[in-house]
Amino acid sequence: KYLAEYLLKEHKTTDIYLKNISYQFVTGFDKFLRRQKDKNGKKQLSNNGIMKHLERFKKLTNLSIKLGWLEKDPFRDYKMKFEKFDRAYLNQRELNYIEETRFTRHTLETTKNVFLFACYTGLSYIDVKNLTIDNLIQGVNGKDWIYCRREKSQTPMKIPLLEKARGILQKYQDPVSEFLLPVYSNQKTNNYLKEIAEQCKIQKKLSFHVARHTFATTITLSNGVPIETVSKLLGHSKLSTTQIYARVIDQKIGEDMDLLQSKLS
Repeated sequence: KYLAEYLLKEHKTTDIYLKNISYQFVTGFDKFLRRQKDKNGKKQLSNNGIMKHLERFKKLTNLSIKLGWLEKDPFRDYKMKFEKFDRAYLNQRELNYIEETRFTRHTLETTKNVFLFACYTGLSYIDVKNLTIDNLIQGVNGKDWIYCRREKSQTPMKIPLLEKARGILQKYQDPVSEFLLPVYSNQKTNNYLKEIAEQCKIQKKLSFHVARHTFATTITLSNGVPIETVSKLLGHSKLSTTQIYARVIDQKIGEDMDLLQSKLS
């Protein structure tokens, strides 16, 4: 969509030959994206959002080079610059507060439980939504495990169910439905999560993906689970991806250094 707009507005055409995609075309597209404004006159795309669009564009030019349709790489001298930022997650106090809050509205209570299930499994929205009875298996330790493939990458995941996650599944046992949990649409879920955050006085932008970061940071890493194990549980193919999602919080650093001090003493 953006490329079509760029071609029309900046190049006064609806299509061009691949051989005409140059470094100047790429940098021009970058500048075009940075100028995009929403209806309120605010910038429509963040820097990282722009980089994501250019990453997708680069995949297509790389494919063109492999197929012999494009001789020169227009991205050769273009450097992707992603801005680093801390991903939102719930600390233990915030997580406890949401767990202990009972909502009178059925939609909010259901959304809360589905969100908490993701906090204790690390599953993404679409992976939770797609869970069926067939994904529930008995693991090597004789306990319930979730076995599924990530919708995003098709990477297989085997997740032993923590007691709190298993308790949530038991609440929604339904002999009629094949799905393990009643999940609303992504838009509705995130709207309900905003309401939950407001009612719980949590000053963070709560979205479903926060659950995945909470699992990585508060539930696993902060409690001493090795990052290699966390990476497997999250279905990451590279350890570097897990390091982006999860950071060791100050409390854990303090505890680890106290343990080291006791050994040195």
